[in-house]
Amino acid sequence: MSVSDVSLIYIHGFNSSSQSWKAQALSRFFDARGASARFHAPDLPPCPRDAMATLEATLAGAGPAALVGSSLGGFYATWLAQHHDMRAVLINPAVRPWQLLEKYIGENANYHTGERYQFEPEWVEQLRHYGVDALERPDNLLVMLQTGDESLDWRDAWDYYGDCHLLRQLGGSHGFDDFDACIPLVLRFCGIALD
Repeated sequence: MSVSDVSLIYIHGFNSSSQSWKAQALSRFFDARGASARFHAPDLPPCPRDAMATLEATLAGAGPAALVGSSLGGFYATWLAQHHDMRAVLINPAVRPWQLLEKYIGENANYHTGERYQFEPEWVEQLRHYGVDALERPDNLLVMLQTGDESLDWRDAWDYYGDCHLLRQLGGSHGFDDFDACIPLVLRFCGIALD
């Protein structure tokens, strides 16, 4: 497999979309190099089982691929990387989202689209189903953390992903400040060359 063949799939976080600024930064990076066909950022339904079905379908259509997942997307990317033996970059990933998202049961609205939906109680158990107890291929994962994450405690991911490639930056935010400066590192880890 040539590095010129590998596509990148971006997995957004909870209540987010393909319009998130990290997804858009990656999209612009691929577009500027004439490689827009090798970048995929599906909009995921809020139901975890449906989100994973969307991601599996995206994977099936993308050919050789690597993953970038942010927050809840990092959780999904962990499961996919483990089950498909893929490389993945996880940005401020959620480690146990079934504990974090229980408080969202009820009506919610997507941050980007404003679309309203009901977060169903059974979705908490669906999330638990995608938890990975033991990481079998930690070398496949690069975990990027910023200690200023206001949504998640970065130490949870630091501990859980301790055997993986780790990058920790002081300060920052849950959105990962200056992510665009890290794109070359992300692509290099994923084995993607665009030039």
